This record gives sequence, C-alpha cells and structure tokens, in this order.
Amino acid sequence: MVGFTSFALIGAAAIASAMPTGTTYTPPTGIISAGPNAATHRVIAGFNGLRFEPENIVAEVGDLVEVHFNPMNHSFAQSSFAEPCKPINDNAIFSGFMPTPNGENPNVFSIVVQDKQPLWFYCSQTKGDHCQTGMSMVVNQNFNGAATLSAYKAKAALTGTSISPPRVQGGVIAPPKNGPGL
Repeated sequence: MVGFTSFALIGAAAIASAMPTGTTYTPPTGIISAGPNAATHRVIAGFNGLRFEPENIVAEVGDLVEVHFNPMNHSFAQSSFAEPCKPINDNAIFSGFMPTPNGENPNVFSIVVQDKQPLWFYCSQTKGDHCQTGMSMVVNQNFNGAATLSAYKAKAALTGTSISPPRVQGGVIAPPKNGPGL
C-alpha cells in the first residue's frame, strides 16, 4: 500500500479557517521541493459538479499535483483501490475541506509525486455523497491491470458514508505556484 511516505511535503503551509470541527493540522517537516524540470498537473475539484478534472493523471517522480477547489466545499483524500471512500491509513494525504462560496479558492493543495505507484483519491464530503457518486481520481494508474478508475468508482458506489482522514497532512495549502487560474 502507498501511504504518506509516497509523497514529500513542499513549501510552507498557511492554514486559515478552512478546517471543519475535529480536523487538526500537522505542520510539514522534511520539506522537499519539486525538481526544476517537474511538471505541474492542475486538478480541479468540483469541476462541473461532483468530479475531479482530470480524473486520471500520469505523472513522473518529482512532478507536482496541484488541486484547485471550486464551489462549494470539497476535499482531496487518499484511499486505497481496495477500500474507496476511506482513508488509506492514519497518515493518508488530506487537504481538509476547502470552503469556496464562488469562483475558485485562492489556495490550492499541492503534493509532490515520489514514485510511480498508483495513488487513489476521493472527495470525502458526505453532503451529496461525493465519493459514492464518482468524485474520485487516480495518479499513475496501472493500465495493464484490473485496478482501473472505472472499477474504483464502481466499488465506491457500493460503499456507505465517506470517511475523512483525521488531519490535514501530506501536502501544502498555499496560493498556486503560477497564480490563480493558471
């Protein structure tokens, strides 16, 4: 299983008031930046409703995944393929909830890809059952196996209520690398 150790932390985090009750923030340690030739993969959470766009990313080691948040209140949480809509473990990557009344949230949640293993993510918002209705994505899916995004979504549709990881961790909340909307 891929856990928190699959990602390095980047930059310094500034967490404002976007965390729901019961969520804590673990400050980053061991900061590692994306490499100078790293690509930035821009993901939109809440694109035209309850979905991530793109839903399937092929990334190289050292690439940055930058999650932008559209209205209303979405999150970016790591799970396993075997158990969609549930944190992979207590160290699961989690953006926390990013309330966005309109437009795009001025902050993004960024992670650096550390290996080529598949990484599964979902929105843990329970109002509207975001994960169960298909708001999920994968980084580095194995295209030669049965663990596909469509299979993950089919399994997610059969789960009960989504679970949020216990704290914001595994990435950085900050203004986007290249400015808003870029």
